[in-house]
Amino acid sequence: MTWDTEKLDLDAYLSRIGYDGPLAPTARTLREVHLAHVRAIPFENVDVVLGRGALLDLGALQDKLVTGGRGGYCHEHNLLFAAALERLGFTLTRHLARIRLGRRHLPRSHATLTVEADGRTWLADVGFGGEGLVEPIPFEEGAELTSGPWRWSLGRDGDFWVLHAGDTELYALRPDEPHFPSDFEVANFYVANSPRSPFVRHVAVQRTTAGERIRLEDVTFADAGELAEWLGREIGIQLTDQDAQALLPHLHP
Repeated sequence: MTWDTEKLDLDAYLSRIGYDGPLAPTARTLREVHLAHVRAIPFENVDVVLGRGALLDLGALQDKLVTGGRGGYCHEHNLLFAAALERLGFTLTRHLARIRLGRRHLPRSHATLTVEADGRTWLADVGFGGEGLVEPIPFEEGAELTSGPWRWSLGRDGDFWVLHAGDTELYALRPDEPHFPSDFEVANFYVANSPRSPFVRHVAVQRTTAGERIRLEDVTFADAGELAEWLGREIGIQLTDQDAQALLPHLHP
């Protein structure tokens, strides 16, 4: 796998996220494209739960998240976002981070980015789901960010930089550790296929608005039709009747 950034249909991507603002590689553009992406493309792992895995080549990412009207999880979101940013002229680095959420020493399974803009480095992440970022935060010790009802901060833990959402440690990364396309392939294979991966065992679906996280939690459905209708209305995911039927038993295992 290579990044294949030049294969991105940038106009189609910008249309998908509903963005028609400035395109110069500035901090303002980074923030606005980041925010538009998070609000337009849902976080979801439906294909992984149904045993289909997740492909990371740019063609597959465009087919699914851009023209296919679907969402994805961290590797899909952030590798697509990285390609768009590079096409816009940004300099960035793709990283693999270790999820924390109350634990330590988990594998490097989360994809995230650092981006250069206006003489500063920013942590950008459109694909964490949960309480993840909705706009970039300066990649500086002690940085804080408030957006809508949510707040984040960035701190150090030895050689690691740790992103916090409120008082919760989301993940940790070492920015000096280089990662290559093959590293993301290995991490993605684990997340999408290992029986130890929570994304294989549990359905995770989320849409972020200006002030709310809409999730598939504590919602019950009488049949696949109700599930498909709710996902289309509340999340913006269009599933076939067959896929909705296959997903239904996985909601409350």
